[in-house]
Amino acid sequence: MGTEYSTENMTPEIKAMYEVIYGIDGKRNEAREIQALQDTIYVIGGKWKLPIINSICNGNKRFREIERSIPGITTRMLSRELREMELNKLITRTVSPGPPVLVEYASTEYCWSFGHIIFEMIKWGIDHREKLKKEQIV
Repeated sequence: MGTEYSTENMTPEIKAMYEVIYGIDGKRNEAREIQALQDTIYVIGGKWKLPIINSICNGNKRFREIERSIPGITTRMLSRELREMELNKLITRTVSPGPPVLVEYASTEYCWSFGHIIFEMIKWGIDHREKLKKEQIV
């Protein structure tokens, strides 16, 4: 089951996005949408992944730098999340032989591909907090 939409008046960019979501036939595939949302949440969801990505994208490369930049994260949790993010191709881990051994993390181009989504989430979060504050005052 799906709803059909006309692509006649769409810009090429919007039409391309539309086809990714709806498919070339123009029929909405809700099961595909749900699966895509679940996949996205699996990869970047949870309490720590987005703060870790934000930390790395803001220049923190070493484990302790990342850990210190995220209040409340434990060493064990950071280690686990970094390993998962590396498996999902969001970050790279580079080990330079020492002494001392130097381990650095960096975001991948693939990680940067959803940077605009993270920016919009940050913007929404700021707006949401302000909205709640205003409603409490009234």
